Amino acid sequence: MFSIGETVRADFRAVFERDPAARNGLEVVLAYPGFHAILMHRVTYRLWRWGVPVLPRVLSHVSRFLTGIEIHPGAQIGKRFFIDHGMGVVIGETTEIGDDVTLYQGVTLGGTGKERGKRHPTIGNNVLVGVGAKVLGAIEIGDNVKIGSGSVVLRSVPPNSTVVGVPGWVVATHPPDTDIHERVEHLPDPEGETIRALQERIIRLETKIATLEARLAEGTIEGSAESLARSRRG
Repeated sequence: MFSIGETVRADFRAVFERDPAARNGLEVVLAYPGFHAILMHRVTYRLWRWGVPVLPRVLSHVSRFLTGIEIHPGAQIGKRFFIDHGMGVVIGETTEIGDDVTLYQGVTLGGTGKERGKRHPTIGNNVLVGVGAKVLGAIEIGDNVKIGSGSVVLRSVPPNSTVVGVPGWVVATHPPDTDIHERVEHLPDPEGETIRALQERIIRLETKIATLEARLAEGTIEGSAESLARSRRG
């Protein structure tokens, strides 16, 4: 098991690596709730593993009150963990998080019911979870995965994937060596693309019908209002 001091230093450096707004160390120490939350969790997790009763939960409750971030003392979190802003983040008891993971505000790593045992997700290394995303259940999120804002992920995700939607599904893959924390991209919007395709089809059909109506009115094609109505219904 790595030492608290080692991981805290790594978490501190991760702030500067992933947040361009971080200007100096004093600012991070005094005014970054994400750093405060993970710092407190490093302590509560160690107490939890030692079997200390009550105190870990009390300290995590205090941390939640001060930061707006709820991390259960039993959650396992790797090195260089970063929560940006962080308000509303919830991380459940049996969650396992790898190294170099980034969460944004409103993220939930939670369960789906009252089952006992492993009931929260396992997050791989180098994963980014966007604003308001929900990852629920004892599922596995592979390494180098990017989860789009507002997504609800209920099934395991293979490595090197981009996931969006409700429920979330894989819409893209990328090379394993991609740094998802720096990559800027337009996330695919499958639902939006489907709606746009339907709109374009409706426009084409309406144009075709208007042309047929004009030709019928001019008498350039044979037919009747009844046959035209039947064709429109078809």
